[in-house]
Amino acid sequence: MKLSVFTVATPDFTPEELAKAAAAAGITGIEWRFKDIPADAVGETPSFWRNNLCSIDPAASDAELERFKQAALNENLVNLSITPYLNNCDVAETEHVFKAAQKIGVPFIRVGVPGYDKSKNYNDLFAKAVDYLHHVQELSQQYGVKGLVETHHNTITASAGLAHRLVSGFKPENIGVLHDAGNMVHEGFENHRMGLELLGPYLAHVHVKNAAWTLSGEEQDGIKLWKSEWTPIDAGIVNWKQVLGDLKAVGYDGYLGIEDFSGQFGSQEMLNNFSAKVKQWLA
Repeated sequence: MKLSVFTVATPDFTPEELAKAAAAAGITGIEWRFKDIPADAVGETPSFWRNNLCSIDPAASDAELERFKQAALNENLVNLSITPYLNNCDVAETEHVFKAAQKIGVPFIRVGVPGYDKSKNYNDLFAKAVDYLHHVQELSQQYGVKGLVETHHNTITASAGLAHRLVSGFKPENIGVLHDAGNMVHEGFENHRMGLELLGPYLAHVHVKNAAWTLSGEEQDGIKLWKSEWTPIDAGIVNWKQVLGDLKAVGYDGYLGIEDFSGQFGSQEMLNNFSAKVKQWLA
């Protein structure tokens, strides 16, 4: 297995700084965050989801796209993914990302799935997602880039099983699953080995992060309430040594992408720690 970094987790680095830091840590792939910086966030202290200096603006020119592509190539790194936020399942917006992905030369992008907040019936949202993925499959074939559905809390693919239900009617060379065990702490936990076995050829990428549950200190009708929070990768509910063993067992040999939101370390130290810990656990 190889190591990558999703640049949402390194908001204080420019693309060039990130590429150098990744190479220094022994990381060989970059997943570029594809999101604009809100106008009111410009000039703020860099942060994961607002003033992220390592993001591709969706309105970027070809010259700007080339900058990100070359930042990786100059350090002999792989441009692995463009990772946008497409949960409206808008086909035109998705095609725009496929076009950018083709120009940068990445093998896959993250595509959208509907969120789930109880306001709409799951079955209606599932039907919407299936219709959308038919378009995604056609775009994948057109642009030569695979579309990945992520296991993510508060969506209709919170678990590997739910993700598999959605993608199983499509070709695994065009539609795959990004497995995120850290997200599944918040919602969607199931036995990871079983989920990975179920995904089979649809397992296309893995994100590495961690989270844990703690009592919130609040009660509702006499019931103590809990909350989930991000943690360092070795301090949450996910036993990453075990999950890596499960990935080995199902024959996974792709990338492990760090997406650490714990704030335990600065960006360079976080990358170094990820690389060292994963190599230790794999050994």
